[in-house]
Amino acid sequence: MLRRHRSALPALLVTGLYGAALTVAVVVALIFGDLGPLCRLTLFTAMPEDFAGTGQNLLLLVLAGLSWAWGIWQILRGPSAGPPPQQDRNTLRLRVALYVEVATMWLIHVTASLIWADTAVIDSAVMLVVVLLFMRVLDRDREYTRGAGVLGYGGFTVIGVLDLVGLSVPDWVEMVCGLAALAWTVLILRAQAGDDRWGRATVTYGIAALVVPILLLLAALPFQDEGIAVEPLGVVSSVLVMIWLARSAHDLAAPRRQPAAQTTSEA
Repeated sequence: MLRRHRSALPALLVTGLYGAALTVAVVVALIFGDLGPLCRLTLFTAMPEDFAGTGQNLLLLVLAGLSWAWGIWQILRGPSAGPPPQQDRNTLRLRVALYVEVATMWLIHVTASLIWADTAVIDSAVMLVVVLLFMRVLDRDREYTRGAGVLGYGGFTVIGVLDLVGLSVPDWVEMVCGLAALAWTVLILRAQAGDDRWGRATVTYGIAALVVPILLLLAALPFQDEGIAVEPLGVVSSVLVMIWLARSAHDLAAPRRQPAAQTTSEA
């Protein structure tokens, strides 16, 4: 396992350290009923006052922690081992932009409790760069795909800037941008599925990032009156997106599969 990826050893060490801390936090929660350490490790914030210390919330926090652990491993292990293929400038820029977006999403979670940290605009702006670079790397630059991405993430960037200066926009504008961003993601996943530079697992993670959060929210609806927390579900969704983005970058630097040599026998 350690030889299959270029940064497997440091990724395994970091994952192990996080897993150990998570285990200690779970033991503290089970023995003392204190979910505070678990919230710090999974939500990166103190336990909210309205956060009920129920068994359901404990399970959700554990699910969020396991998602972080798996995300750390998937992200930090890097591309598959072996000589990387030759990459043009646009591909290198896309890989950098994808990694920056992963780091930005992580930063949003870490600084969520800090008043001064408003990284939503940065997140949308980086994703806009990802949109533009993706279209340069794909074999076919379809205008409606790029248009959906620019409308979605460009719109969110403008909305974020307006919010910083104290101006608001109608709710329907944000809804349109959200639908456009969703359409871009679906179109990109379709393009990745038809491009051998990206593996099937990467596309699967992208699909899971769209489907799993909806399924989790539907599963949580019956327990809404019991004070179930939705923050851990947001963590699971974000981690899946980060894994998809990171793997999309990893795959671009993975060794290309060479077709098997065909031999013919003379009659």
